[in-house]
Order: sequence, then C-alpha cells, then structure tokens
Amino acid sequence: MKNVTITLDEQTAAWVRVHAARQNTSVSRIVGDMLRARMHEAREYDQAMRRFLAKKPVVLSKSGEGYPSREARHDRAGLR
Repeated sequence: MKNVTITLDEQTAAWVRVHAARQNTSVSRIVGDMLRARMHEAREYDQAMRRFLAKKPVVLSKSGEGYPSREARHDRAGLR
C-alpha cells in the first residue's frame, strides 16, 4: 500500500468523516474504493472504445444514391 496526502475543504472533510463512521470504515478506505471504481470504469470505457473503433465502417448508401428520408427511416405504418 502507498500513502497519499490529499487536501479537502472543511465541509468535504467533515462529510467524508461522518460517511466513513456510518460505514464503519476509514476515510482512506472510502477514497481508495472510489478511485479504484473510477479506474475500473475508465478501463472499461477505453476497452469498449477500442473495440468500437476497431470495427470496419459500414456503408450506409451505395455510390450515387441518396440517403433515405427521415419519413422512410421512421415509417411505422403498421403501428398506425
């Protein structure tokens, strides 16, 4: 484990102390857990972005053809 010093304003420090006491844990554990969760989220996002960008682009229309109109794309005659 590595020790790190952080600086908090008085209101935040008071809140996190109360929160830690209610959770029966330390401020250090709460901060560590929050940072670990954020690191995990960032890794998952980066992996998903790499998977998305690795896919081949999809051609939406053939050369010389226009795109379908909004009405054609959202035609729901069967629901009316």
